Amino acid sequence: MIAACLKWVDARAEVDRLSGSVVADPRTSGASDADLAALEWALRLGDVRGEDVVAVTVGPAEAESMLRDALAAGATRAARVDLPVDVPSADVAAAIADVVRGASFVLCGAFSLDRGSGSVPAFVAAHLAAAQALGCVTLSPDDDGTSVTAERRLDGGRRERVRTTGPCVMSVEGGSARLRRAPLHAVVAAHAAVIDVVRPGGAPHTSGGTRRTPFRPRARVLPAPSPELSARERILALTGALVERQPPQLLVLDPDAAADRILDQLRTWGHLE
Repeated sequence: MIAACLKWVDARAEVDRLSGSVVADPRTSGASDADLAALEWALRLGDVRGEDVVAVTVGPAEAESMLRDALAAGATRAARVDLPVDVPSADVAAAIADVVRGASFVLCGAFSLDRGSGSVPAFVAAHLAAAQALGCVTLSPDDDGTSVTAERRLDGGRRERVRTTGPCVMSVEGGSARLRRAPLHAVVAAHAAVIDVVRPGGAPHTSGGTRRTPFRPRARVLPAPSPELSARERILALTGALVERQPPQLLVLDPDAAADRILDQLRTWGHLE
């Protein structure tokens, strides 16, 4: 079995300017270019090795339209893990690993459009105790598909070639391949295909993850200026424009002393009690 991991994400998400909350629209949601490239490589490996290709995603029921597109392109089976889209990456990887366990190769996008951490493929490899080749720009399977030569991008314009056999988790960049066009009869058949829905037994962790709202420091309590002052003087008192300020300092300290100095300064500013 070859597995392709796809993420349901809004490519044109809007951010509320006041609250900072992300507003997603199912009409503009789907797989990223990197995930589509991962699906294409999975289909190519499936053709060479003569194995079935399963497309997997974690998300709501709306994500099944993306899985049907994968079935139309040539995937043999599709599975959706019923979890919220904002669960931590470690929980997403654990849920995916339960579905793709036993796969010879697992293909993922190098990074997602929303978080962009690229951590899920590494987590999946850890759960499967499999090898990993991350950030690949191209893949070259052998004639029989027993091993795959992956080319990775390194710093400084250099490249690295690694040769791996299954089980292995590989992540690819969006420009590494273009997904094939699905024939019309496959598109029609995909609309009636059955999508396997997996519901994890344990509740997802709520700690960790990515902050989706802007950081807002706790407000400081300031004494009100005297009402006997003029409007200009009250504004100057509130803004602290005429208050003597401590000039910047350059300190060279060891880690323990530096941490204590930072905490002392935060207490001086009133951020810590």
